[in-house]
Amino acid sequence: MFGGGPMHRMRNARDEKGHDTGQALRRLAAYFEPYRLPLLGVAVLLIADTLLQLAGPYLIGRAIDQFITAGDRAGLTVTMLLLLAVYLGGWGTRYGEFYGMIVVGNKVIYELRACIFERIQSLSLKFFDEHEAGDLMSRLTNDVDTIGQVLNAGLVQTMGSALLIAGIVVTMIGLNWRLALATFVTLPFMFGSSMILARRARHAFRKTRRTIGSVTADLEENISGVRVAQAFAREGQNIERFNELNRANRDANVNAQGIIAAFSPTLGVLSTIGLAIVIGYGGSLALQDPPLVTMGIIVSFLVYVRRFFQPIRQLAQLYAQLQSALAGAERIFELLDTQPDLTDAPDAVEMPSIVGQVELDHVSFHYKPGEPVLRDVGLVAEPGQTVALVGPTGAGKTTMVNLIGRFYDVTEGAVRIDGRDVRKVTGASLRAQMGIVLQDTFLFSGTILDNIRYGRLDAGDEEVIEAARLANADSFISHLPDGYQMELSEQGRNLSHGQRQLLSIARAILADPRLLILDEATSSVDTRTELLIQRALSQLLRGRTSFVIAHRLSTIRNADQVLVIQEGRIVERAVSTPERSAHQQLLDLGGEYYKLYTSQFRQEEAPSARPGDDGRRAVRLAALPVG
Repeated sequence: MFGGGPMHRMRNARDEKGHDTGQALRRLAAYFEPYRLPLLGVAVLLIADTLLQLAGPYLIGRAIDQFITAGDRAGLTVTMLLLLAVYLGGWGTRYGEFYGMIVVGNKVIYELRACIFERIQSLSLKFFDEHEAGDLMSRLTNDVDTIGQVLNAGLVQTMGSALLIAGIVVTMIGLNWRLALATFVTLPFMFGSSMILARRARHAFRKTRRTIGSVTADLEENISGVRVAQAFAREGQNIERFNELNRANRDANVNAQGIIAAFSPTLGVLSTIGLAIVIGYGGSLALQDPPLVTMGIIVSFLVYVRRFFQPIRQLAQLYAQLQSALAGAERIFELLDTQPDLTDAPDAVEMPSIVGQVELDHVSFHYKPGEPVLRDVGLVAEPGQTVALVGPTGAGKTTMVNLIGRFYDVTEGAVRIDGRDVRKVTGASLRAQMGIVLQDTFLFSGTILDNIRYGRLDAGDEEVIEAARLANADSFISHLPDGYQMELSEQGRNLSHGQRQLLSIARAILADPRLLILDEATSSVDTRTELLIQRALSQLLRGRTSFVIAHRLSTIRNADQVLVIQEGRIVERAVSTPERSAHQQLLDLGGEYYKLYTSQFRQEEAPSARPGDDGRRAVRLAALPVG
């Protein structure tokens, strides 16, 4: 239906690179290719409309010369009826061309938005680390809307005006070339001034698109962070910063519109000069003996001159929209030209059903060259094992698990799952078998049932409810006003943090992943909620290879492996044995794990904790947070 899909046309449009106006127009034109037949119909209507508009002044001149001066009432009546038919026909053709263009224009806008969204979905986390969400939203909404305004109405007016101007020039030359050439004296001045103003307007409108993107980005950030702003009483500073961005956008728009505003008076003066030339020079031609023009031709010329400058004036008004749309198109194509940092290799294969062995083989990684985040990390997790990662903030724990899911590619070394390098399998087949439970749970708009089902979209209601039971979420859901059909507010803010976390665990249970990542899933909750989450996690971890990042020791004390990460290196590690847990081994070691473990003790209890202690003190310590 759409000629191969949005991304197909996006690739065609991407063949042209750069940021000049002509290139932006050529790239936009690529999106019209599937609609050649409807556009051909619009073009036919435009030509018919132009011919009808040209016929009106000609019939008026003919009525004067042939019927009014001759006193022929019958001929005048027929001519007036014909003129009425011309104007009614013009109404019909204009309606048809505008309606046809609106249909095509909205389809193009649909595809542009689809292309942008598909591109955003394909980009890696690195891209979102470097770009503001509000600016991306501005490109998807404001910039596309600006293009839509031009496509829906402006494009038809632009093409119609251009055809009408060309038709008037040909008709005027055909009626009287002397008078036509005299009238065209104003054209060099018109085109010269238009070119000068066009260059200035193009730069000005690029600035307006950038500034509105900054305004949208700041607005999105402040709406998302309104609770923090109010908590720290920073409303005044936020208002001041927003006003500064808003002023910059206002000034950019005033400057751009000021340039466009110069078009109208310039054209008004040239139009008046053109009328004066027709009257003065045309009158002198009519007074010659024999007369070189008739009064009917002079009247026709007066109407044509007014018609000639009317579409030019319309073009001047549309020029503001056109320049703004082209500036928006440049920003859109800049985004569409952005290539994903992570792509499937040409020979990538589908990831088979995961057994669960995970290996990090001498892995190093940096976000910025020369600033390593991980340094020569090596580990092997056997199927079904739980690997706990502890360490201070910024040590590289989250980066390690992001590499396992191939949200980033390693700088050196390799990540292997069941012996397969994750760079040699398709990302979709890998992540389809992984589950992630984060500290900051993201819930989508919709019902609780829909949010849990997000883990497996083909799951039935009973399967969703069973997953909620296993996650210990069913008890609180059942007491909500609408139960599983309760509509969640933005990001689920009408639920507590612990309730949102239980829903995310239920979502992961429903997905039934072979690999599981828990990133501080029990932090920032009360003790009772933590107990519920721990019970849910025990269900979730069973039989799966899991990587757990936790600040609370109750989450990891039964882990099969415990790794201590500092400055991107594994500085301590232990593997549980039937005799002693990895947790106890590291406590007995008295090293970095022990320091992290005791750093959150009450001061009066710290002196009594010593390396090698077990029994009652170890049990007491095991219930306290770490890291």
